[in-house]
This record gives sequence, structure tokens and C-alpha cells, in this order.
Amino acid sequence: MRGQRSLLLGPARLCLRLLLLLGYRRRCPPLLRGLVQRWRYGQVCLRSLLYNSFGGSDTAVDAAFEPVYWLVDNVIRWFGVVFVVLVIVLTGSIVAIAYLCVLPLILRTYSVPRLCWHFVYSHWNLVLIVFHYYQAITTPPGYPPQGRNDIATVSICKKCIYPKPARTHHCSICNRCVLKMDHHCPWLNNCVGHYNHRYFFSFCFFMTLGCVYCSYGSWDLFREAYAAIETYHQTPPPPFSFRERVTHKCLVYLWFLCSSVALALGALTVWHAVLISRGETSIERHINKKERRRLQAKGRVFRNPYNYGCLDNWKVFLGVDTGRHWLTRVLLPSSHLPHGNGMSWEPPPWVTAHSASVMAV
Repeated sequence: MRGQRSLLLGPARLCLRLLLLLGYRRRCPPLLRGLVQRWRYGQVCLRSLLYNSFGGSDTAVDAAFEPVYWLVDNVIRWFGVVFVVLVIVLTGSIVAIAYLCVLPLILRTYSVPRLCWHFVYSHWNLVLIVFHYYQAITTPPGYPPQGRNDIATVSICKKCIYPKPARTHHCSICNRCVLKMDHHCPWLNNCVGHYNHRYFFSFCFFMTLGCVYCSYGSWDLFREAYAAIETYHQTPPPPFSFRERVTHKCLVYLWFLCSSVALALGALTVWHAVLISRGETSIERHINKKERRRLQAKGRVFRNPYNYGCLDNWKVFLGVDTGRHWLTRVLLPSSHLPHGNGMSWEPPPWVTAHSASVMAV
């Protein structure tokens, strides 16, 4: 019944609209009719000029927040040096407190074997922190060559207007494309990409270990120093010298700073460890998530072509080819290059290649 009624009412509505339109044209003056036609023509011209097949809500939001992005990018660019100096100053202050305040105290209480263990571990950890941080801030992340036509590309960068290889993304702060870009780190004043990603993660990992070591090892000293500070305002005041008061405050500062950094940097390190285990970067995680949802709606399964399995992903990331490399390239300072050139992503010969139907770019 509804289908027959719609078939009967459809032509009736069309005839009614035609009759109203003809009556409107007869009653409307020619001048007003011309203005209406020009107004509609102007609307068509404006829409044709502003038409963009790639437009949408995301494009509108990006355009609205463009001034905010510009401000953030410039602030991070100019304050990057400040953040690097801050890391050096804070790390140097912890090392100075450990030598000037903690070391004289433990020399009187620890046994010789325990002192030797702390001496070896603390200096090994410190050397790895300094080495990986220096390498992370001084090593370029890697940039796609310009003017070459023999490289495999997947798209064109909208900002650089140059061919963009797989896993390459544009950094608005550095204002150039970066190979296997993970993110721009203000604490490094550098992008984290193909050639310095390992240095960045190793710095985060060993810095977290160092902070946990300092926080746990100085817990008893912190409690004693905090209890002593609580008695400063008693009457009569306790007979603490100026050096002892400075030592108490330095121990409290060391424990709070190391504990805070261990929690914050430890969470970041765990997050990046999960991404490395999946064969993803921070940017690819969001891209793959959207692609996974899109294919899931079509009844298909997304497979990351750069995921070789958890263990093989770590071997590729750390550059471990043999069992000996776990010692020489992971537990000791090493400046070896990562696998590949950052433009083509063929797996190493010792990695079992996994077939994938979808490529994350």
C-alpha cells in the first residue's frame, strides 16, 4: 500500500512544484528575478572555488587550529635548547649529590664488596646514559634524499612537495620529512627517526634504571634526612652544622627528583617498548588503528607488514644479529647503524618474512 501511495503522490508533488514555480516567475519582477539568479550563480562560483575532494571535518579542525599549531611548533623549536640544558643540569646535580653527599655516608657504613658492586653498576649506568643521550641529540634522524627518482615512494608530502618513502612523515617543527619518524622530542631538541630511535629508547631505559637505582638505594638516607629536617624548627634547635643541613636537603631533593622521573619516564619507556614489540612507531600506531577499523568494517583483517614477531622486532630495532651482540650492542655503548637505509623495508635475511596484504604508510 505504501509503495502504491508513493507512486501516486510522487507525480502529484512534482506537478504542484512546477505550477508554483511558474506562478512565482510570472509574479516576480524581472529585476528581482535577475538578482536572485546572480545570487545563485555567485553561490555556485564560491562553492566551486572552495571545493576540495579531500576536505572534511578533519581539514576544518586543522585549519581552525593552525595558529595554535604554529605557536606550539615555534615554542618547542626555540625552547629545545633550554630543555636539553635542563636535562644536563638536573642529571649533573644528581651525580654531584651522589659524589659529594651520598658517597661519604656509604663509605662509613657499607662493606667493601657492596661498595665495589655499587661503584661498578652506578658508573656503568651513568656511562650508558651519557652516551645514548649524546648520540640521540647529535645523530640526525635521517631524511629522504631530494632530486632522486630511483627510490620507492608511497605518496607525496603535502608540505615539502617531494616523494615520500614508506614510514616517512613530515615534522612541522624541523620543517622537513623524517625517515621512520616516531615523534619530535623537545628534550632532545631533535626528531626521533630511523637513525637515532635506538639511542632515544636506550637513553629512556637506562635513565629509568638509574632513577630507580638512586631512589631505592637512597630510601633510608631520605627518611633520616627528612626526619632531621622536621626538627629544624624545634626549640632548642638541633645542633646541625651548615654542611649537614645542606646534605639533608640534597638527599630529599635527590629522592623526590629520581622518584618522579622514574615514574614519568618509566611509563614512557614501557609505552615505547610496547610499540617496538608490535613493530610500530608512535605515528604508525594511530594510522594502523584507523586502518584496522576501516578494514574491520569491510570484514577484512589488517596486518602490519613491519611486524616480524616480538623477538625479531627487538632484534631489528636493536641491531642484534648474533648472540654476542646482546652484550656488545645493548649492554655496552655502541654506535652501530640500524638495519636498512630507512627508505626500503626489506627484512634482514635472518628474519622470517611475514606476508601482509595491507601496507602501513
